Amino acid sequence: MKYDLHIHSKYSNDGILDPQKIVKIAIKKGLDGIAVTDHNTIKGGLKTKEYETQDFKVLVGSEVSTTRGEIIGLFLSEEIKSREFHEVADEIRDQGGLVIVPHPFDELRKASFGIKNEDAKYLDTIEVFNSRCIYQKYNDRAAVYAKKHNLSQVGGSDAHFPYEIGKAGIILESHEVKNAILNKDLEIFGNKSIFLNHGITKVLKLWRKTRSGW
Repeated sequence: MKYDLHIHSKYSNDGILDPQKIVKIAIKKGLDGIAVTDHNTIKGGLKTKEYETQDFKVLVGSEVSTTRGEIIGLFLSEEIKSREFHEVADEIRDQGGLVIVPHPFDELRKASFGIKNEDAKYLDTIEVFNSRCIYQKYNDRAAVYAKKHNLSQVGGSDAHFPYEIGKAGIILESHEVKNAILNKDLEIFGNKSIFLNHGITKVLKLWRKTRSGW
């Protein structure tokens, strides 16, 4: 089974992808499931889950902007209300979800979580391959942190555009994703996105901000 665990829909302030289209593209690319992790909302994940089938699974998540950077909550059923790191982690776990740190060492992204050694006890897994990390050293440092603290490792494309879906993720034996992650019973696959995608995303985010009058 192949899953891309980091995808953004049009419900993100920098996303354009329609939930139904995400599923169609993912299936066409040979994925067996995805996680929709929109910024600060689970609306996209819930909407995309409406298109789930017996053979294709959709995990509901959110990439939450905490006071220290972005944290992904996976397997969510309710919106995360807090923005303080420890409270966010508690909210995620109270829902039976997993606490994931995406692209923790990417120095080119201001939103990256400023991860410390003492944070490990609040985390379930580390994203050690993010397709949008321009330099592989950022992914490598994430893997070193995960190994040092005995945390599981996952991957995701961080897709904002159709052609990015399925560029990275995990391979496992069944649709029991949570168990596979916690038991480290999976493999990671991935290819890099092009740098231009970051620029396009920033322009889109700025355009939406201007239109809304923020």
